[in-house]
Amino acid sequence: MFANVPTALTLRARVLLVLSVLLATLTPTAPALATGKAGNPRPGAEVVAVTQVADRQVDLSVRSTALGGRTVNVRLLTPDGWNPDDRRRQHWPTLWLLHGCCGDYTSWTAKTDVARTESLRDVLVVMPEAGWNGWYSDWWNHGKGGDPAWETFHTVELRRLLERDWGAGSNRVVAGLSMGGQGALLYAARHPGMFKATAAYSGSAHPLLNDESINRILGFFAGQDNDPLRVWGDPVAQRRIWQSHDPFHLAKRLRSIPVYLSCGDGTTGPLDPPGSTSALEADFYRQNHALAAELRRVGARHLTTHFYGPGTHGWAYWERELHASLPMLLGALGVEG
Repeated sequence: MFANVPTALTLRARVLLVLSVLLATLTPTAPALATGKAGNPRPGAEVVAVTQVADRQVDLSVRSTALGGRTVNVRLLTPDGWNPDDRRRQHWPTLWLLHGCCGDYTSWTAKTDVARTESLRDVLVVMPEAGWNGWYSDWWNHGKGGDPAWETFHTVELRRLLERDWGAGSNRVVAGLSMGGQGALLYAARHPGMFKATAAYSGSAHPLLNDESINRILGFFAGQDNDPLRVWGDPVAQRRIWQSHDPFHLAKRLRSIPVYLSCGDGTTGPLDPPGSTSALEADFYRQNHALAAELRRVGARHLTTHFYGPGTHGWAYWERELHASLPMLLGALGVEG
């Protein structure tokens, strides 16, 4: 079914299906990000602007080679005692908090109480931009690679920059929602030793589960008039690339660290408006159950699951699940919650 490039009509249908889910369940698209300065950027990443946006909240404008020299933003929620003039000597335990599709680097502070959470006053929280539908991946781009390379930007360029100049330590955990939930699982699995624990809230945990799951993620890939095959290629012809970005197929790499999986069943729950349902959440519910079963099969040592029903794809649940998972995440950092 997926051996050939999908027709424009098929892709249009997929896009309309997924966008209808997005409009019903996700947040609006954020304002456009600033572009980088003209000329050739330096290799790696560099901070070109710093903005204090609120108490303990600092935005870094970062120009990235991995993103073709573009400038994107990263929000830091800084710990008590963080001193911007003494960054080189500070190395704080670090929580990477990843946003979902249709959100951006401001989503967690805008939609949750993360900035007011007392247990996070002793850690540096990193909330990076990942694109409207970047999928925390270095895009295949029909075999050419190159821009955007979100995974390289985050795990190499930004990580080095933050640890060199902005007080981030090498003691890290990662969490995220929806697209960012998949990103949290992928980064922990694809970069062994980089993160000591990972948590995914309503994450895309097994995009190769079935045709419905494949069609759904291709629809996301096609968002904003993109060619959906640019991201991971064709799900049959480039099967190995898809599998290398599917947490289910990376389960063995996650079995030695604490993993937290949560997801609703897509039906109207206590934190939803009356009559709300989410086919997206129902799909991710099945995907997360499959990943949990696979993690148990391969001998995962520290797996925590919270599969709740009813419940849909929304911020009220993700805020709740962040709080529920913080004892595990902070425990892995050696920080008291």
